[in-house]
Amino acid sequence: MLTAAATASLSLAQAAGQQPDTPAPKPASQPDGAAQTPPAAANPSAPLRVTLQDAIALARKNDPTYHAAVTEAGVAREDRAQARDALLPSVSFTTSTLYTQPNNSPLGFKFIANNAPHEYVSQGNVHEQIDVASIADYRRTAALAALAKARAEIASRGLVVTVVQNYFAAEATEQKLVTTRRAAEEGERFLQITQDLEKGGEVAHSDVIKAELQAQDRRRQLQDAQLASLNARLDLAVLLFPDFTDNFELADDLHASVPLPPREEFEALAARDNPDIRAALSAVQAAGHDVTSTRAGYMPSVTLDYWYGIDAQRYATYETAPDGTRYQNLGSSAMASLTLPLWNWGATQSKVRQAELRREQSKLELSLAQRKLLAEMRSLYSEAETALNQQAGLQRSAQLAADSLRLTTLRYTHGESTVLEVVDAQSTFAQANAAYQDGALRYRVALANLQTLTGVLTAP
Repeated sequence: MLTAAATASLSLAQAAGQQPDTPAPKPASQPDGAAQTPPAAANPSAPLRVTLQDAIALARKNDPTYHAAVTEAGVAREDRAQARDALLPSVSFTTSTLYTQPNNSPLGFKFIANNAPHEYVSQGNVHEQIDVASIADYRRTAALAALAKARAEIASRGLVVTVVQNYFAAEATEQKLVTTRRAAEEGERFLQITQDLEKGGEVAHSDVIKAELQAQDRRRQLQDAQLASLNARLDLAVLLFPDFTDNFELADDLHASVPLPPREEFEALAARDNPDIRAALSAVQAAGHDVTSTRAGYMPSVTLDYWYGIDAQRYATYETAPDGTRYQNLGSSAMASLTLPLWNWGATQSKVRQAELRREQSKLELSLAQRKLLAEMRSLYSEAETALNQQAGLQRSAQLAADSLRLTTLRYTHGESTVLEVVDAQSTFAQANAAYQDGALRYRVALANLQTLTGVLTAP
């Protein structure tokens, strides 16, 4: 009986001695030649292989929040174009006919504003208005366009963080599922060992009870791990695919070696191309131009008009007088107007005060954004550095936990350890592997958070 128990223990020890980053064993239903299966295009049922860059591209294509920011930037860009066009001369063409009731007066018609009982007007007009408000409005819309563009960049970088977190969270839960399944199998094997040793009279029935309780816990943990893996994959699928599907596999390795950029390089990139600072600065500029636009209410404006066309009693370019003289109806006229604002009950002054209040608020927000950038630069880099430094220790802990479980199980088989020590070694093995996966996920998310400041996603 001792030989049978030792054989079962050896099987358990071999399973526990696997490296923590060993890929999941191939399912029994998958043949050895599965690596040579046709691509997904040839085999529609084959899972779609998704890399991290593929996931980011899909999310940018399908995420409505990101697209709302991009749409806002596009609308702001068109507002700037419209404000620019308002500064340029406009050209219009008008054709009309005027009829006035005739009478017996010397003029031949009743209304002095008209030139004849029948008058035809067909003219082109070039119109230009020059004022400070229009110039300031253009500059303000240009600043708002820059603000919307910066916000779209903020949304893009935030989306990358979300994708990275969901992508590697799904992979981490898959790795945890592998470890939990292995721990459940070890619990079943250890239960069998205690039952075999009890039959040989080598251990008490209490050991069997304790092993069975542990096996029950491992079964429940396996079910929870399966649910967590399913939910993580569903969260990622909702983010990536417009037509919902969970028939995909993740290509990037959670434990791939990804370098941390040097602190000097990171700080240079963060200070040079940070969208939060650009957004706050653009908001200050827009508020300043808004103040100028409202102050333009105190200033005069100039309007220029030039007309060319027909304003005659006949709709013709040439007309013949009763004496046979032929003359041309086409002609031109011009007008310049100067408008001086005199009194509006203080409305302009009130608008100026409103604009100045908004400008002061935007300056405060810019100062806050600058302080937050300095704090986030230090915090996010330290987070990534800490997570990286813990990687080797977590991996080593997982390896030691596997060795400890293997050795403790062998000692129990030879009567040199208790069932509680084996149960404790199994728990330590499961916890150490879970911590190893969580640590790898923490580092990848920390790198993605650095991207929110630098705009560069570090990749293997």
